Amino acid sequence: MEDQIVSERLRRKLNEVNTAAQSQLSGVQDHINFTLQQAYFKCAYDCFDRRRKTDEISNCVEHCSVPVMQSQNLVQGEMAKFQERLQRALAVCHDRYESAKLEPSQPNAISELESCANLAIDDSVKTLPAIVGRLKTSLGMNNSA
Repeated sequence: MEDQIVSERLRRKLNEVNTAAQSQLSGVQDHINFTLQQAYFKCAYDCFDRRRKTDEISNCVEHCSVPVMQSQNLVQGEMAKFQERLQRALAVCHDRYESAKLEPSQPNAISELESCANLAIDDSVKTLPAIVGRLKTSLGMNNSA
């Protein structure tokens, strides 16, 4: 029963991480979805010229999509690393919990798991501004965006 309560608390805490990540990344996502996508569509529109051959048009449109694709890949890569670090930290907490359960002198194993997980999650959330800053720099965004 206590395991379920802790699981539910951790699930809520992880939802907070998702909300924080979405909130902090919203400016970057807006830049990709609007600024870069708009530039892509304008560029692609200009590719459609009756004087061009079909493969030239295709190559032109593909060329126009490169900045958007690179930006999306950059964000996905950064967020994958973020999730990987968080999962490793939570795995360490879980391993400590499993070890503590085997020791009769550790009656507070669940509360220690929860405390460890909360600390790992909080530490991960603290890295989000730096990640967003790196993304903005890589994407050439000014700090007001």
